[in-house]
Amino acid sequence: MTQQIPSTEPELTGVRNFRDVGGLPTVDGRRVRYGVLFRSGHLAHATDEDAAFLASLGLHTIFDFRNAADHRLEGPDVELPGVRNVNLPLSDPADGAEFWTMVRDGDLDQLRALLADGKAANRMIASYRKIMKERTAEHSRVLHALAEDSVPALMHCAAGKDRAGLSIAVTLLAVGVERDAILADYLESNAKHRRYKVRRSGSSDSAYSSEVMELLGPLFDARAEYLTAAFETVEETWGGVDAYLEQGLGVTPEIRERLRERLLD
Repeated sequence: MTQQIPSTEPELTGVRNFRDVGGLPTVDGRRVRYGVLFRSGHLAHATDEDAAFLASLGLHTIFDFRNAADHRLEGPDVELPGVRNVNLPLSDPADGAEFWTMVRDGDLDQLRALLADGKAANRMIASYRKIMKERTAEHSRVLHALAEDSVPALMHCAAGKDRAGLSIAVTLLAVGVERDAILADYLESNAKHRRYKVRRSGSSDSAYSSEVMELLGPLFDARAEYLTAAFETVEETWGGVDAYLEQGLGVTPEIRERLRERLLD
């Protein structure tokens, strides 16, 4: 196999949290191939230069896991010539609308009531567990598409952290990437240049006070406990990854082998 050269991470202006997932090790000594699986935040604000870079990747499919509330807030992705766009919402529009109303408009008392004393982190853990248990059809569709023809692929949501993070994690589990490597990739979303830019209604200092931002912080953090909760949900619900993939997602050993052929060196 020809040695793949790691791609240099670009400085994209209007797209946050972009990265190539290539290079991650599998339990059997292989690695994810560079240039076949990418992740990012939404593409709605991509500049012409960003779009030109994304077009240069030779993408087959972009999986957008945002819901209608996300689309109303940020807008649709920029269109890339010859690239298929697949929208698979991994959270309900009502949940999304409530979430963004809280982030944008919630005053300090409201945020304290909703998010203080660990409630923000617990909200995220519950969301991760719910997606793993209830969005099996969507995750199944992604894995089947990747096995058939949909690479190179880019997966994104709004921030590129939660819904895209789980979809990337499921894909990496399916091809046997080491758990520690999946977690390390997930945690890269915490880098300052990757994080979603929180926008609040009003420009007063109080809208962005240290307490407000601290209350909102867990919603925009990538925390090991969140992804661990997703992995635990797989164990608790299906008894393990193999059963989750086969029984929960309908991904047979043959499909997993096709995924490895497409995604691994």
